[in-house]
Amino acid sequence: MNQNILIVDDETSMREFLSILLEREGYLTETADNSHTALKLLAEKEYELVISDVNMPGLDGIGLLEEIKANSPDTAVMMITAFSTTEQAVRAMKHGAYNYISKPFKVDEIKLLVRNAMEKHQLLRENALLRTQAEARNSFSGLIGKSRKMVNLYELIEKISSSNVTVMISGESGTGKELAAKAIHYNSDRRDRPFVAVNCGAIPETLMESELFGHAKGAFTGAFSDRPGLFEQANGGTLFLDEIGEVPILLQSKLLRALQEREIRRVGASENRKIDVRIITATNRNLELQVKEGVFREDLFYRLNVVEMTMPPLRERPEDITLLAEHFFKKYSGRRISKLHLLTPEALDFLWGYQFPGNVRELENIIERGVALGAGEITLELLPQQVLRFNKNHQSLEDFEIPLGGMDLDAYLAGIEKRFLLKSLEKSGGVRKKAAELLGMTFRSFRYKLAKQGMSED
Repeated sequence: MNQNILIVDDETSMREFLSILLEREGYLTETADNSHTALKLLAEKEYELVISDVNMPGLDGIGLLEEIKANSPDTAVMMITAFSTTEQAVRAMKHGAYNYISKPFKVDEIKLLVRNAMEKHQLLRENALLRTQAEARNSFSGLIGKSRKMVNLYELIEKISSSNVTVMISGESGTGKELAAKAIHYNSDRRDRPFVAVNCGAIPETLMESELFGHAKGAFTGAFSDRPGLFEQANGGTLFLDEIGEVPILLQSKLLRALQEREIRRVGASENRKIDVRIITATNRNLELQVKEGVFREDLFYRLNVVEMTMPPLRERPEDITLLAEHFFKKYSGRRISKLHLLTPEALDFLWGYQFPGNVRELENIIERGVALGAGEITLELLPQQVLRFNKNHQSLEDFEIPLGGMDLDAYLAGIEKRFLLKSLEKSGGVRKKAAELLGMTFRSFRYKLAKQGMSED
């Protein structure tokens, strides 16, 4: 990797000496005889290190140092002077100088200082890259989460995006089914073509056929002109049919034919039209049960359910709550924030203990409300009453009520276990042996439970 050094000194002999010395060490050097020229060079090119004289006509070395640190904080700056004073040295270090040395200096000394400065800059660059990679692992095409279930979801999306396979996304309301559909589309070869989304449950049954397949002029009262349907609008791209279970049984046969024959016929038209559309569907219903009840065609179900993707509810991935809350806090506050000042520990405890029937969408509403009512930090008092009531009601089993819609006991108990594992790790500062002791179990048992919950070793 090239390591560029800019040498700034009004003395020609010093510039030439440092340039020859450092180029022999393998560095690439450029020189400037004043701060004005140096700033122009810095605006055009990145330098890992700037070596500057302090006493120069015009803008002196300290002024140049301030300008560099204001525009490029990671650039190391080494100050050299023949008239060193303690006050001047303190001033230079206070403004961010990497080091401050006096003339005359030893050749070995300058070589060592330059080598150390370069190593420090390289370390800063690697740390920045690692932070970027870590942030990238926490999200994927709009989906946010670092839990094992979300990482598995990202991997599945990557596998299926490049094909045209039909995908059915299941999951509770608010888990991000449309975001997952968009992630599949925008990671596919169809990314430059339309992504058309429609909620089948929001279309009146009498209009659904026309909405999906279009209509010809005069097909019915009010059809004053030809109109393409959603299949044609999505041609070449992806059609996302949300709440597919709401499609009436009589229309399901036409939908099946469109999928099998890759062609549609507008309402009132006499000719078929070829289409090239990838279909992704989503539902929060049990379609297999609907098939048994005779309200959803079995052949259509299997045609749509080639690849099944399940969006995990938020209560099964509580370790993502802080990450999601940070994202929504930035979205609604419009400023950068620190995780340490986003949610108070008490508020976070309540959110971890909440079941989130509305999932990620509900969490977003909670954070939006907290930002509107709070002053940079969401406290216990800013949480909605349903969150506070839920935690109060579930402090003891005597007050526990089974929800009207029923519950998955194994998933609920697994969620409780996961919260205790996470809490023990938080209390122990991430030291697993100490976390195991806090829960009264052996280190081996603790590691087994981490693995069972799909929680990584780190």
